[in-house]
Amino acid sequence: MSDILMIVTAATSLTMKDGTEHPTGFWAEELVTAHRDLVAAGHTVTIATPGGVAPTVDAGSLDPSQTGGEARAREFADYLDAIAGELTSPVAIADVDAAEYAAVVLPGGHGPMSDLASDAATGRVLVAANEAGTIIAPFCHGPAALLSASLADGSFAFAGRRLTVFTDEEERTGGTGENTPWWVESRLRERGALIDSAAPWSDHVVVDGNLITGQNPQSSASVARRVLEALAARG
Repeated sequence: MSDILMIVTAATSLTMKDGTEHPTGFWAEELVTAHRDLVAAGHTVTIATPGGVAPTVDAGSLDPSQTGGEARAREFADYLDAIAGELTSPVAIADVDAAEYAAVVLPGGHGPMSDLASDAATGRVLVAANEAGTIIAPFCHGPAALLSASLADGSFAFAGRRLTVFTDEEERTGGTGENTPWWVESRLRERGALIDSAAPWSDHVVVDGNLITGQNPQSSASVARRVLEALAARG
């Protein structure tokens, strides 16, 4: 079985275009689904955040109107309670040695736009993991973290790679709307990523070598499954 690093945002808010603060954090469905499925398959998951700060769940992601009902909301909340010890004592990303992990998984929520997208320690881990061919699996807003990965010459480490991400259309129609401070899909395109999007809110995963990306929360289970398949293929 493998050791898997889960990089999680420690942000609690996102500064919007108009200067207001939008409460945020990690998206419950994404973290829960990935963590639960990977652990259920026998792998060990280590949670890491910037500074080793305990991550905050986005309250909206536990709203029954967002989860698909009270039962799902309770399911996610109960799982987060069950792993509370891991969430309250994460590893600091700056202390991570990428070589110790077989995969790096990055769930979303709007939080990664606030911290992971510009976090130097996250960038260092992603560059090292990518150069080693380690599985890297960000999904929904998690691919915002890829923006932190710059090579020594300043170029984007994931330029020319096929990936998917929470689309600008999804952001406008079901995310933070026109007040969004910047668009993750557009920013990744500007840096040279090749974006492969499906219909809004559809389960969509793109695999490009060691890079496995998912478009939205609906893709969470599929991303975890592809990670498990990739790990199995590597023995």
